[in-house]
Amino acid sequence: MIRPHFSHLLLIPVALLLMGARTAPLVDPDPIAVPAGLSVKDVSKAIRSGIAQRGWVVSKDEGGKIDAVLNLREHTARIAIAYDAKQVRPAYVSSDNLLYQEKKGARYIHRNYVKWMQNVVTDISRALQVASIQHE
Repeated sequence: MIRPHFSHLLLIPVALLLMGARTAPLVDPDPIAVPAGLSVKDVSKAIRSGIAQRGWVVSKDEGGKIDAVLNLREHTARIAIAYDAKQVRPAYVSSDNLLYQEKKGARYIHRNYVKWMQNVVTDISRALQVASIQHE
């Protein structure tokens, strides 16, 4: 029989497992190819347009790099999007309340961030395609 004062120790492994289930590996996405014929200015506009659709706010855009922030409830994610006329490279910068951690050289974060970053890639890709069609 488990003594009542030790029962709380049984909850620690369960809590750790649940926390692990909410995290996923943090890997920056592959670069997004820019359609031929777009200028750096076109690329910047397409990125801004794409990320704004889901609430990302541009905090800085200069010299081929856009810094953007997403605030959802008590969660904050910050990314940097490097770009030129050939490719766009979104990357994690920092976060608040998204369970970010590094273990044995690998990075982990709340699984929702991974979905948000997939949306960023999809939305930027679409905006670049639209810009390319309008540029023709």
